Amino acid sequence: MASINKLLSIMATLRDPQNGCDWDKAQTFATIVPHTLEEAYEVADAIERENWSDLKDELGDLLFQIVFYSQLGREENQFDFDEVVGAICDKLTRRHPHVFGPKDAEGQPLMEPDWEGIKAKERAGKNPSTQPMSVLDGVTQGLPALTRAHHLQKRCARVGFDWSTVPPVIDKVREEIEEIEQELVQVHIDQARVDEEMGDLLFSVVNLARHLGTDAEQALRHANQKFERRFRHVEKKLRDDGKNIQQCQLDELESTWQSVKKRE
Repeated sequence: MASINKLLSIMATLRDPQNGCDWDKAQTFATIVPHTLEEAYEVADAIERENWSDLKDELGDLLFQIVFYSQLGREENQFDFDEVVGAICDKLTRRHPHVFGPKDAEGQPLMEPDWEGIKAKERAGKNPSTQPMSVLDGVTQGLPALTRAHHLQKRCARVGFDWSTVPPVIDKVREEIEEIEQELVQVHIDQARVDEEMGDLLFSVVNLARHLGTDAEQALRHANQKFERRFRHVEKKLRDDGKNIQQCQLDELESTWQSVKKRE
């Protein structure tokens, strides 16, 4: 608690109208969002690299984002850090009745886990009575697109709007590729239509990943890392051979790429 209080005090000082930092004083909820997203990805990156020293630092940076929002909330009389902590404590307790709820004489929980059911009730409590409920309520707009597609599909699957096997999912991916190909053979290519079909293809690929038990966002992150690692090896090999990558033809670049892949 002493460390938390020190951090809260530092944050308040940074926002002090007379003696604070000009940059910190200029920030709003909206302007901090990009920094929060960046810090969250840096946490994920440190975990993927299994660099626990970096993870400690990145978690501190992410915590600072929460403290920053809490300071802004306090200044606007909306909420403060204690209320943020209190809200998550209440939520975790409420969503785990099998852990924190009543027990029988032998210490066994009297209530079953019902994470999704409890969350659905919470969403219903937040929804104005004048608006119809949707199974898609609560799927955050600000999620990365691949992650949001996964959550939308998962919600629909709960009410039976989903294929039960993988083959038709693969067929749908092929169908979307064919629709892109059809757009590309038009005399006048409509870029808006191509973009729309590309979106449909990506959505279908996420659906395939979900059916295969793969997190599409993580899979693409790993693919990015693999591509970057291999391309850097291509650059190094060409340098070692005394060649300028910008002067190489595609066939030579592809040959070097395949050589790097084979060596891995």
